[in-house]
Amino acid sequence: MSILVGEELRAAIRRGEVCVDPLEDSQIGPGSVDLTLGNDFRVFKKEAGIYHVHNDSDFADVTDLVSLTDGEFITIAPCEMILGITRERITLSENVAGWLEGRSRFARFGLAIHVTAGFMQPGISNQQVLEIVNLGRGPLALYPGTRICQFVFERCIGSAKYQGRFVNQVKP
Repeated sequence: MSILVGEELRAAIRRGEVCVDPLEDSQIGPGSVDLTLGNDFRVFKKEAGIYHVHNDSDFADVTDLVSLTDGEFITIAPCEMILGITRERITLSENVAGWLEGRSRFARFGLAIHVTAGFMQPGISNQQVLEIVNLGRGPLALYPGTRICQFVFERCIGSAKYQGRFVNQVKP
């Protein structure tokens, strides 16, 4: 497998093997595409008790949906996690997969944008949920529209198409 960089990344976008919608040319870097933070979040309920994790668990049962307008912000306390989503929809051909990664400029504040789910399957067509954690010592304010993360594209050996639980996700 090979990471798409430079002109090969741009060519894959032109050929439709990689689609990022919406996309501005300035979001395309030498080896990745910057993605922006959307307006919808899931915030964990402040309830005492145990969150049971098993095959039938649903994160929606332990979170509340919060929607912001542009210009508003959401605050994350130290050691807190929220779910966000990208504004962009990523559509990959069946021979391209990808990795969602943070940006070092925000990691230096203690911001992590995914906990464990960084790999995106070939053939996806959805917005990317962000598992956002504040690892810093002070509260962080996040604004929709911020280029919060980057997506790295990788050509696969063979082809496959994701048909899982989150195939059409548009909300965190």
